[in-house]
Amino acid sequence: MNTFGQYLRLTTFGESHGPAMGGVLDGMPSRVFVDRDLMQRDLDRRSPGKGGTVSPRKEPDIPEILSGLSSDGYTLGTPVGFIIRNRDVRSGDYKDIENRFRPNHADYTYYAKYGVHDFRGGGRSSARETVSWVTAGAIVRQWLDGMGIEVSARFVETADIRQASCTGDSVGGAVECVVTGLPVGIGEPVFDKLHSRLAAAMMSINAAKAFEYGDGMESSKQFGSQCRDIPYVDEDGKVRFRSNHSGGIQGGISNGMPVNFKVYFKPTPTIPIEVESIDKDGNSVVIKPGGRHDVCVAVRAVPVVEAMTLLTIGDLILANSRFDSHSA
Repeated sequence: MNTFGQYLRLTTFGESHGPAMGGVLDGMPSRVFVDRDLMQRDLDRRSPGKGGTVSPRKEPDIPEILSGLSSDGYTLGTPVGFIIRNRDVRSGDYKDIENRFRPNHADYTYYAKYGVHDFRGGGRSSARETVSWVTAGAIVRQWLDGMGIEVSARFVETADIRQASCTGDSVGGAVECVVTGLPVGIGEPVFDKLHSRLAAAMMSINAAKAFEYGDGMESSKQFGSQCRDIPYVDEDGKVRFRSNHSGGIQGGISNGMPVNFKVYFKPTPTIPIEVESIDKDGNSVVIKPGGRHDVCVAVRAVPVVEAMTLLTIGDLILANSRFDSHSA
């Protein structure tokens, strides 16, 4: 599927070395002012070509808004269409690996499923796809900011990036995200739990290998007495909790505390070191990959994690508002 979300839907298109990436964001409420400079700030954080640990591909990543915004920058309540043109394409870098399957990439699985695969930068399986997610997330962010909901992620864990860069290798890493200002009651109690929706969103990101929220894996080593979040009523009559082992989610529903989680990313599988593989005819081959790649994909994944969180939260808020209107 190329569509994410139920009530707030993002449909994307484009390939890494095609003319453009793009998307249609449907379901955005009307009358939300979209600051283009704030949008660009998020896109600049994702863009390549900055520093020695990320891909040197230089893309300005300036979105062209095709529909859904008024002349003075407000959402119309209609689909927001946009494209981001690919400016720095070097498809020749991939000529030597045409019809050869790079280990730990989507080359083989895409070919097995569709009978064809765009080997130029991985085509649609490329992390270039996430530029559309960040564009849409930057629009949604400005809507949620108006509600006092903030989403912030940071790069928190990795091996020695400098050593990997010097030796032509790559490393994995982790990104931590926190959502503050989320009201109580977001998320559904059975199959659309807040944490299950967040997990699905995060595991859609290229190279993501694991997701945990709250105490996560550490909770499997704890006693029940160690990880209870005790509620109390503050001086304003609001329910609070004395700790947040639950990561702001209980029973799949937000409890008013900050929602926090981590996403773990594998090392970039393409590195400039020869590796054995096979081609589409089953012949053994040796691949020395070309192209431009990140030493650590998790570095540029930070705004992508934020974007997918924003899209997920926005979708669940719209679902919640529909539920409320039906029960009124």
